[in-house]
Amino acid sequence: MLGFLNLDKPAGYTSHDCIAQLRRQLRYRRIGHGGTLDPMATGVLPIAIGAATRLLPYLADTKIYIGTVRFGVTTTTDDMTGTVVASTAVPHLTLAAIEEVLPQFMGTIVQYPPTYSAIQVAGERLYKRARAGEAVTVPPRQVTIHQITILDWTAGDQPEVTLQVHCGSGTYIRALARDLGERLGVGGTLSGLRRIASGGLGIEESHTLEEITLDNLPLISPQAVLTHLPWIALDAAQVTDWYHGRALQQSSERPADTLVGVTCGATQACLGIGLCNGTLLRPKVVLPPSSPP
Repeated sequence: MLGFLNLDKPAGYTSHDCIAQLRRQLRYRRIGHGGTLDPMATGVLPIAIGAATRLLPYLADTKIYIGTVRFGVTTTTDDMTGTVVASTAVPHLTLAAIEEVLPQFMGTIVQYPPTYSAIQVAGERLYKRARAGEAVTVPPRQVTIHQITILDWTAGDQPEVTLQVHCGSGTYIRALARDLGERLGVGGTLSGLRRIASGGLGIEESHTLEEITLDNLPLISPQAVLTHLPWIALDAAQVTDWYHGRALQQSSERPADTLVGVTCGATQACLGIGLCNGTLLRPKVVLPPSSPP
């Protein structure tokens, strides 16, 4: 088996829980995921099957989330699964005030991930250190938020705004909710999150855990997922050279260090990832010979 699955992760499951269940259902061990989702979150979780796990680092890094921020509340985890640190009524908050500050969170910004996160510091997950009661220093990171769109607004003592966030890898929507509340001076936490696109996959074509079985295995080819990469098809002689690790001369020239997907022209099977420099193609990730899914 080689390919990708577009899983609609259910609430209450960790990403690893989903992998464990799929391994049982498919009776197959070599399964991995790209783009971890918190247990509270639902939505697109890219799943790689077989040798496609080696392609996970090459998934498109853009993601789209729909998240709801509740104002007047702060928690230890920056979402509603944590312990409430402060709760107050903020009926004076207006949608206009939110619209005014949202542009400050777009572009390339510095973000401090939540204390309860899977980031490793000194070889240990932050959430493990936080649960043990340790004082945790969270390293900042640069993230990119391409666009934030307001989808809904509910006024009240603890009003909520629903946002669609188009962002790059590494962005924490929990941290965005927390920082937005701080910027407005009222506090905020994430009350709901659904990822509708990730790694080149969209929610419209996703499948639930129950729908994925050995008899119904909706594998997607790497070519259909890694559409952000240019693709090169090799003839039979070139395929032999590819599997021997030889550099291949190409007719067209590409900029230095251009990543490309590589297929067999005869079978359309994915052969892996190559690195182009000018007219020279070198193997970077070589997948075992297979048939297309």
